[in-house]
Amino acid sequence: MPVQDRTDLRRRLLAIAARQSGYFTAAQALEAGYSYPAQRYHSKRGNWLRVDRGIYRLPEWPTGSHEDLVRWSLWSRGRAAVSHETALSVHDLGDVDPAHVHLTVPPNFRPRDPGVVIHRGELPRRDVEEHDGFRVTTPLRSLLDVAAGELDLDQLARAIEEALERGMTTRRALLERADEFGSSAALRIERALQEVGRDDV
Repeated sequence: MPVQDRTDLRRRLLAIAARQSGYFTAAQALEAGYSYPAQRYHSKRGNWLRVDRGIYRLPEWPTGSHEDLVRWSLWSRGRAAVSHETALSVHDLGDVDPAHVHLTVPPNFRPRDPGVVIHRGELPRRDVEEHDGFRVTTPLRSLLDVAAGELDLDQLARAIEEALERGMTTRRALLERADEFGSSAALRIERALQEVGRDDV
């Protein structure tokens, strides 16, 4: 293959990997012009690191703070959104440190992996933000999701307080949508707001 052609291939692959913290899928590499035999060659030579079935990473790419989430997004073929406690961590709210990555996926999503906690449901567009290489639920949606779960009330209150202080949501928005997530979630939101003791809207 001429040097120019190899350069063009590399450039196309870099354009994809740059949006995804150095990661890319076999399907994306194929679209960029790398045949499956070429992919095996680059993987064997160490030019690409195989991190999962059909998922590669450029070894020279600098490590990013959320690159593991990019990997899980690729694993889900872009169908998952980072959510719940993991989303709080992305937004730097509270002091949660989830042992597993939480993902919200469509109801018909079938893949499973022991490294992730799967939540099934349809996410409205207003509840999702785009980050580099992955999608994540908004601070408001993330707080409501964990309120419907088992997060400690003190941790929920701390995350809510930080979100309010940073203008990421409002007391009114939390109360208006809390009932959508069940009576237990609504009650926990009210109790957390009482702990916070803020009257801003």
